[in-house]
Amino acid sequence: MHTSFREHDILEIARTQGKVTVDALAAHFDVTVQTIRRDLTQLANAGLLERVHGGAMLPSGVRNIAYDERRRVNAEAKDAMAAAAAKAIPNGSAIFVNIGTSTEALAQALLGHDGLLVVTNNLNVARILSANDRCEVLLTGGRPRPEDGGLVGPIAAQMVGGFAFDFAILGCSALSENAEAFDFEIDEITVSKTAMARSSAVWLLADQSKYQRHAPVRIAGPDAFDRLYTDAISDDLAARCTTAGTQVILCDTE
Repeated sequence: MHTSFREHDILEIARTQGKVTVDALAAHFDVTVQTIRRDLTQLANAGLLERVHGGAMLPSGVRNIAYDERRRVNAEAKDAMAAAAAKAIPNGSAIFVNIGTSTEALAQALLGHDGLLVVTNNLNVARILSANDRCEVLLTGGRPRPEDGGLVGPIAAQMVGGFAFDFAILGCSALSENAEAFDFEIDEITVSKTAMARSSAVWLLADQSKYQRHAPVRIAGPDAFDRLYTDAISDDLAARCTTAGTQVILCDTE
């Protein structure tokens, strides 16, 4: 296979899974591990991937990856987490839903619910749930972010602070080995923290791709979350959640 075609396919796999490994790619393309290492180095030099031990991942740091690509990363896992969380939300609940592709999947999974009050700072969530005329959907005000449909800042936080929610359901950009959730903008986290303080229960949706990413601004530690919905978890991370009293819900993608 020509190198440029192989690199294109490597990027597609990384966008779907969040991370690629040298051994798996060598087997997939039937080439040597040295060939794959060269491909990954070229992609890293171009800023398209970030090298990690044994492979590479989508780049992270102080800026998030493009929103359309975030939608594609581990999409099946996000759908599975969303379905499990939606099943646990009773009809007639008041919920807050924040910005992210996992919470967009949740909105899709809530289309069959009745009598929900959904407050969100996510334009995409509001658009999806507007198709359910049996639920009331309220958008916060705030500064719009055209790259992902988010509404952020003190105006959004002020509106959220006027409610009492049964559930705050959050996505995040990264989850550390200490089970701390992180995101990229303080203005976004201000809204999420306000919702957490105004909610009876706080649930976090974080698929395994979030364990390999890094973001600069801390949302909260595991003791702030009543449940973690995920598709995979290490023994160390599960132990930290248990110590913090966070229930881990493993979601099957089959």
